[in-house]
Amino acid sequence: MMNKIWTVISGIVILGIAYTSMFQIYEVKQGIVLQFGEPLRIESEPGIHFKMPWHDVIYLEKRILNLDVSAQEIIALDQKRMVVDAIARFKIIDPLKTYQTQGTERRAAGQLNNVISSTVREVLGNQNFITLLSGERANLMNVIRDSVNSEAQVWGIEVVDVRIKRADLPQANSQAIFQRMQTERQREAQEARAEGQEQSVLIRAKADRDRTVLIAEAERDAQILRGEGDGEAVRIFAEAFGKDESFFEFYRSMEAYKKALGSDETTMVLSPDSEFFKFFNALKKN
Repeated sequence: MMNKIWTVISGIVILGIAYTSMFQIYEVKQGIVLQFGEPLRIESEPGIHFKMPWHDVIYLEKRILNLDVSAQEIIALDQKRMVVDAIARFKIIDPLKTYQTQGTERRAAGQLNNVISSTVREVLGNQNFITLLSGERANLMNVIRDSVNSEAQVWGIEVVDVRIKRADLPQANSQAIFQRMQTERQREAQEARAEGQEQSVLIRAKADRDRTVLIAEAERDAQILRGEGDGEAVRIFAEAFGKDESFFEFYRSMEAYKKALGSDETTMVLSPDSEFFKFFNALKKN
């Protein structure tokens, strides 16, 4: 009975020792085996590895990591203030150095954030604000990356890339610039309206002048045509009168009767022997 108990206990101890002597490295991780806080070896190959039960293992990332750099206000070379928000991508290339100098990934990322912020402030502070909006921006990012790498390599870290996500003017400056732009646009709008009103007055004046000239020319042409028509009418009447005076006199009398007696409300007081009714009298005698 005691032998069975000891066998079970021995098996449990052996299993416990075996369990605490194994650890797994995933594809995205790399491990450092420690003995009482002192690093013994680095394991970076994925799979099952073994250690002594009293050894510890800490894991560090093997992948490229992203770091959002704290936004900061920078004074450019042309004395313009700007708020710069950057992002960096880095990886741990020497986990032993990283552990010995920084201890953990969080502390390493915090230290890297400070270095990148300082380098960004130094590099961009020697440039004009307009440079950040030009093609030189990419070159400045490479300069920042190389400068940070010169310090980060001591920690076993390589900065792969640094990019500026946002480079804006501070809120107060942006508001002032917006108001200045708004004032400028209002001034331009007023100038455009004034020019439009001036052009409108000129166009109306020209149109009125052209209208007056056209009406005057039309009236002149109408007077000429009326005069020519009247002259032609007189000539025709004269020719007709010359050909048959009696018919012309009769026609003129009929026209006079038509105009004088055409309205029902016309009242005339004349002598029956009046010259006006001589054709009626002639018809009566006949």
